Amino acid sequence: MDPETVEPSPTRYVVVGSANERAAAAVLDAYDRHQGDLFRFAASITRDPAIAEDLVQESFARLLRETVAGRPPEQERAWLFRVCANLARSRARRARVAERFSSWLPRLGDAESPETLIVRHERDGAIVRAMADLSTDARTALLLAAQGFRGAEISALIGRSEGATRTLMFRARDRLRTELEGEVDR
Repeated sequence: MDPETVEPSPTRYVVVGSANERAAAAVLDAYDRHQGDLFRFAASITRDPAIAEDLVQESFARLLRETVAGRPPEQERAWLFRVCANLARSRARRARVAERFSSWLPRLGDAESPETLIVRHERDGAIVRAMADLSTDARTALLLAAQGFRGAEISALIGRSEGATRTLMFRARDRLRTELEGEVDR
């Protein structure tokens, strides 16, 4: 590749010109004055120095963004502490949600047992056979519903009224349930 044709990669914050240079200088000055106190505050909230460093960094990045945009806070110390507290709260909320749903995620290295694979394969085959016995409209409606489409959208796609589509889907689900229960009994 010719070095003359390579363009520099874009950066998130570009500080160019006198107004941006003043904004950057103001943020650097604020950093010098408030970083230590803000870090201690964040560390006391999170009880983890690495997370506290991330929160402080993000707080100052947001201060830079606001200052460059011409919206510097009137009371930057209070603003920084509020932003840091909000970031910590958001991070804790995301962590709780991630923890709640982590059991749903497959774990690397957790191979399924051969028995589980065989049962799943048999179940999937039974579902495919049962779906094949349905009409094209019923199969399409069920597959669209499984993908998250609403009744009005499904009815428009298959060319039926909403009531007829609801009836079609009810009967198709009932038929699938009956056939799959029959598979289990065998």
